[in-house]
Amino acid sequence: MDVILREDVEKLGRAGEVVTVKDGYGRNYLLPRGLAYAASEANRRRLSAEQQRRDRRAAATLAEAQTLATRLAAASLSFTMKAGEGDKLFGSVTAGDIADALAREGFVVEKRTVELPEPIKALGVYKVPVRLHADVKPEVRVWVVKE
Repeated sequence: MDVILREDVEKLGRAGEVVTVKDGYGRNYLLPRGLAYAASEANRRRLSAEQQRRDRRAAATLAEAQTLATRLAAASLSFTMKAGEGDKLFGSVTAGDIADALAREGFVVEKRTVELPEPIKALGVYKVPVRLHADVKPEVRVWVVKE
């Protein structure tokens, strides 16, 4: 049975490819789960229309992420924290704190997109990357100053 894959299927092929599978696998697994279409000319056109829609949507999200990235790159956050000897903080600045501060500045960013490997525990200036898109990762300047 020949099928056209709608999505990438591990060990079988990538989206848009025409592959030959056993009848049972195609009829009982791929087709009911929407992973593939039966290979026909109408389904080829249908798949190309779906791919064009996905490409347009991906281009729109990329453009939106790039505009937000230019604004984020110009942003600078300041945290006033209590510190002890050696400029060590009593507490820390976490990804959640940075996401909340960005929200107060008008940027809608989720906590999990702030790529802070470990909480900031010392005074100083840090560049923290924020993952907006797979290809867009601006850095926000974070100032941690003594109270």
